[in-house]
Amino acid sequence: MHPIDKFLLMYAAPAVLACALIEAFVLSRKRSYDWGAFGVSTLDMVLRIAANIFIPFSIATFAVRWAYLHRLSPVALDGPLAILALFIGQEFCYYWFHRAAHRVRWFWCNHAVHHSPNELNLSTAIRIGFAGKLSGVSLFFAPLIWLGFDPRIVFATLSLNLLYQFWIHATWIPKLGWLEGILNTPSAHRVHHASNLDYLDANYGGVLLIFDRMFGTYVPEQDRQPCIYGLVHPLRTNNLLKVEFFEWMALARDLRGARSLRAVLGHLFMPPGWSPDGAGTTTAELRARRDAQPRTKARTENQAEHA
Repeated sequence: MHPIDKFLLMYAAPAVLACALIEAFVLSRKRSYDWGAFGVSTLDMVLRIAANIFIPFSIATFAVRWAYLHRLSPVALDGPLAILALFIGQEFCYYWFHRAAHRVRWFWCNHAVHHSPNELNLSTAIRIGFAGKLSGVSLFFAPLIWLGFDPRIVFATLSLNLLYQFWIHATWIPKLGWLEGILNTPSAHRVHHASNLDYLDANYGGVLLIFDRMFGTYVPEQDRQPCIYGLVHPLRTNNLLKVEFFEWMALARDLRGARSLRAVLGHLFMPPGWSPDGAGTTTAELRARRDAQPRTKARTENQAEHA
């Protein structure tokens, strides 16, 4: 076991669980707290660790192996420039993985588990979904391996990236001034977890938000619009099996009802909510309908005035 992996398993995992538990006790003394959701998150964490230990492959194994065998040149982390290159490269790959996890339904099926809690707190951070290997998350980090970075270091760095994101799930931490829009902060991540239509599909960065700024997906938290957490269609259950598999089952139902290759590919790779008849509930479609309502209302009022 790599030293970083050992640190994450033996020290980081117990530490974050302990911090989530402490926060839960403090919050429960001030208001109602969903202990059932905390239990589901804890079980998800255990299940995910077990899957990572006992499932030695993923559907991206071939791509990762190909990248390693055809790597341009081994890169040694023997100086600050190499470490900085790995960090920026990791951020870039993580941005596109996270964006795909929201915009490609296949990847959303596992990532939806992380967004299923209807409250945002530190326990949400440890609910990630056990099927990361099976959904092919590693595929997005294969370019770093192809460039020459050691695969163990690449994936250990990904784990450290996720470890950083633990604290930004705390809703009691306020905005952090000039750091907003640069670092991924609790405020930025509140937006990411919100189901408000104006906040959907935003703030994908891991540690930094520079790529959100570059690619137009950065949305700041607005005081006039409090965040509503959870899914657009809230999941009201603390049944672990339903939480882990609700999106996979929905995908299976849609694939079973598909009547064309276009429909099959669309259900797999188009955004969540896509429908082959064009009447879906993707973020873009929901916003288009909302934006059309004032025009429709104005047209109706104008017709009434001239009737």
